[in-house]
Amino acid sequence: MFERLIRFAIAQRILVLLAVVGMALLGVFAYQRLPIDAVPDITNVQVQVNTEAPGYSPLEAEQRVSVAIETAMAGLPRLEATRSLSRYGLSQVTVVFKDGTDIYFARQLVGERLQQARAALPAGLAPTLGPISTGLGEIVMWTVEAKPGALKADGTPYTPTDLREIQDWIVKPQLRTVPGVTEINTIGGFEREYQVAPWPDRLAARGLTLADVVQALERNNANVGAGYIERRGEQVLIRAPGQVSGVDDIADIVITTVQGVPV
Repeated sequence: MFERLIRFAIAQRILVLLAVVGMALLGVFAYQRLPIDAVPDITNVQVQVNTEAPGYSPLEAEQRVSVAIETAMAGLPRLEATRSLSRYGLSQVTVVFKDGTDIYFARQLVGERLQQARAALPAGLAPTLGPISTGLGEIVMWTVEAKPGALKADGTPYTPTDLREIQDWIVKPQLRTVPGVTEINTIGGFEREYQVAPWPDRLAARGLTLADVVQALERNNANVGAGYIERRGEQVLIRAPGQVSGVDDIADIVITTVQGVPV
């Protein structure tokens, strides 16, 4: 066997030399296009499910959100494992699939199971799929803090609600424009909200219910367009601004009228 190979190489030395040179050139060509990373990405195929749960402790986020989503993902085709990370106000469930699974097919499977999992989640929570990324995607965490003694323009100190607004409306939009940033998750702080606490006895005295209050708030919290008026060849747009912008606007909402008197 080896003698025949040696005889062939000697007899066809030009052909063998060309083959060696060709393989050497092919090796140089492949070497120049070989990807080199400081931290090579060797993670598997995974889909992340993020659920914001404001006010939930890590234990509550795990028991009421993470467990329900992980249970719904059981039995998926080509599923390898599921793991979760529950933080204050946030649940992150990572669904890991076997190597070679198409990422879009995996996201479709997870999305279908999420529709089933919504029935087991607390009201008001909406799980969403994370961006297409790998396990090395979450690279940095930061906090928004006010300097000791810092005051706002009105002279009051910064509250967790103010810091949350700075994160959502100033920091987050600017970081989203950075190349390579696909998603930013906000944890902590307080979102601004207005709570309406009616007096049950006064509602009952006027024959009203909490549903009437909710419907009145929904009807009177929107801007309405009323068409336009043509005048001297110009069109004047008419609109009725009714969106609530503060506590005073909520207090002015009329629930019903009793003998011509607004309530």
